[in-house]
Amino acid sequence: MPRAKRGFAAINRMRSGRYQVRYSDPITGARLTAGRTFTTKTAAEAWAAERRREIDRGRRAAERPKPTTFAVYAAGWLEGRHVAGRPIKQRTREHYQNILDDHLLPTFGNRALAAIRPADVRAWHAATGVDRPTMRSHAYSLLRSIFTSAVNDELIDGNPARIVGAGRAQRAHKIKPASIAELAELTAAMPERLQLMVTLASWCALRFGETIELRRGDIDLAAEVIRIRRAAVRTGDGYTITTPESDAGVRDVDIPPHIIPLIEDHLAKYVAPGRDSLLFPAGDLVPRTKSGDLPPSGKSSNLSPSNNSDRHLQPSTLYRHWYRARAKAGRNDLRWHDLRHSGAVLAAATGATLAELMARLGHSTPTAAMRYQHVIAGRGREIAALISKLAENGA
Repeated sequence: MPRAKRGFAAINRMRSGRYQVRYSDPITGARLTAGRTFTTKTAAEAWAAERRREIDRGRRAAERPKPTTFAVYAAGWLEGRHVAGRPIKQRTREHYQNILDDHLLPTFGNRALAAIRPADVRAWHAATGVDRPTMRSHAYSLLRSIFTSAVNDELIDGNPARIVGAGRAQRAHKIKPASIAELAELTAAMPERLQLMVTLASWCALRFGETIELRRGDIDLAAEVIRIRRAAVRTGDGYTITTPESDAGVRDVDIPPHIIPLIEDHLAKYVAPGRDSLLFPAGDLVPRTKSGDLPPSGKSSNLSPSNNSDRHLQPSTLYRHWYRARAKAGRNDLRWHDLRHSGAVLAAATGATLAELMARLGHSTPTAAMRYQHVIAGRGREIAALISKLAENGA
């Protein structure tokens, strides 16, 4: 019988006068027969053409990658996240994961990345963390960063997180730096073994994690510097020793001369021998003489460390004493980190340049250091008086 070939199909006229279509399976190569016959050759050709289109559509659908959900992409993004060529720190990773779990995945987790529109992000932002502006800005910034990476990976055409200013939070806590007199009162109200912590957090503007990881070997009294090389951060597994927040955080902090005797006294009384001994260990490190009495002030002693002397001080221990001290000083508004802020303002008041402040504070950007350049109380009056002197000299 005559047979007509139409591309992938062959049309055969049967003895009955009807037409049969046979075609090749594009995957297996097997020859298949249509499940019906046709009264005319035109009808058979039309059926073959439609079957070819169905096969092509199915092939394209099979080759097309499945839509990536936000949850799947975010998990991979977090796993491979690097900053300046280095993996992000464990605490940062945990912080991002908490934001994802609490604020992003419930809304966007099961949705395809490409299906999320700017209107979806605006609706989420309008209903999220309205009473917690800092958390809200962190969540938005993380969402925007994930979408930016998805754009770079060519998974989406544009970033749907386009809310102007949403990544910046207005500081809810307006910091009033502690005065020198207040710093002295706060220090005196703390237990003696923790007084130097207040001193270093303020006069040397150290971060909490940098302070509690300080060891005897980090204090160079000959050069009058504190060498910041590590920091202790709390993670889900307890404390983790890591590098400072940025490369700029690795630094030598010059010690104000007036606190050197305080450091010497603390090292003699409360720090065990050995370069790796913590300055502020957990528990009490009680100074004792051989007779069991407290040593005379200013003299070295044999130390009787507690079993916790090689463990880092817990924040709950510090804050228990800190809250009482700040209440006694009438500064219940003062957070521990505000001591660093206060010390930075004192450094700025000396006339230190922005570059000098950045080096002392361990900041890698001018923006961060500029936060501490407050107008010192009374300084405006001094400037006005100096202007008047200029006027008098010019008269």
